[in-house]
Amino acid sequence: MSTAEVDTPHGPARVELHCAAEGRAALLLGHGAGGGISAPDLVAATRGAVEVGVHVALVEQPYRVAGRRAPAPAKQLDAAWLAVAADLAATRFAGMPLVFGGRSSGARVACRTSAEGEAVAVLCLAFPVHPPGKPEKSRLPELDAVAVPTLVVQGESDPFGMPAPAGHREVVALPGDHSLKREALALTWAVSEWLERVLRPLED
Repeated sequence: MSTAEVDTPHGPARVELHCAAEGRAALLLGHGAGGGISAPDLVAATRGAVEVGVHVALVEQPYRVAGRRAPAPAKQLDAAWLAVAADLAATRFAGMPLVFGGRSSGARVACRTSAEGEAVAVLCLAFPVHPPGKPEKSRLPELDAVAVPTLVVQGESDPFGMPAPAGHREVVALPGDHSLKREALALTWAVSEWLERVLRPLED
């Protein structure tokens, strides 16, 4: 494991790199609005990716690197994320397929930027379909707009809602809530199995 800082239009982002023995692809994972890259589901997903030969970059947004608790506006989050993705694609992960992902707010960023960042797939952990108790304020269009294979891992009792499978989108429901910390082994397995399936056709 190593860390690096990457300049973005909104200040430096921090990247924690977890390298697989043989990198067949790279997974970029973003954190939630109020949490960091040490969230249990991000740790479990990282483990699952590395186990199947996928490098992982845990991306800490500039607002957190600067010590601010309140998240930056969506456009700033997206711009910073794309800057990190472009830097990694040109350096450490040159020539590798990129998978975008994250938990909660980070999953929304991954969805919104997947086309521009040329991600081959998207991993969403605890995607916040709507604010708790406000199903009319849906963020589902962000998820629906993703045009590449997508895996959503969601807690069965998540107050932020449960998306339905659709087209190239798979949904794995695990016991627990928005934190996804109860079933770490099941989450690790789900990520490993899905990455293996979506990356194999790219290698043929």
